[in-house]
Amino acid sequence: MRHYTFASTFHALYHQAVALYGQGQRSADTYFKSDQTVWLAANGLSAQNLYDYAEDHHTHDGEPGYDIALGIESLRRDYFLNVQQGNASGVTADPECWPAKDASVRGIAWLPRLLPKTRAKLRGELPSTLMYGCGGDRRFFKAHDIHPAEFLNLVWRLGANDAAIEDWVVARSQAGQSRQ
Repeated sequence: MRHYTFASTFHALYHQAVALYGQGQRSADTYFKSDQTVWLAANGLSAQNLYDYAEDHHTHDGEPGYDIALGIESLRRDYFLNVQQGNASGVTADPECWPAKDASVRGIAWLPRLLPKTRAKLRGELPSTLMYGCGGDRRFFKAHDIHPAEFLNLVWRLGANDAAIEDWVVARSQAGQSRQ
């Protein structure tokens, strides 16, 4: 594994996925050669992660974009290598157990659902049907002036302390409103 070249390799694979999606290829399993799939797995990533970015790139005016994807996946990689010691958890999260999409806490919609989703992303446990940084997540992040990778890092640092995360989101959101 090459640590120094992670970003450049990820960049090449990201753009490969975007190009393949643009050509009509719709199966994440066919996007990468075996050595590329091995590289992704060694970094705590999957072909599905890149497929999701490629799909949204083409269906949502380029969002979330390479820069946001790199930030998210660099944090996921760091968690995978340093917390999980390079071992996949082998668990797939069950979103049916998460709060409803319309749930709110302290007047903040989406946050109750985003917390377990973010933790699942950190651990590499999101089902292939879900994407961290999807349209709903992006609406939340934009509304509260939060970068998706910043939120992933926050949840990593604060762990299960939902109250501290909520306080942080409230403070960030209020700061953003006062600047308008």
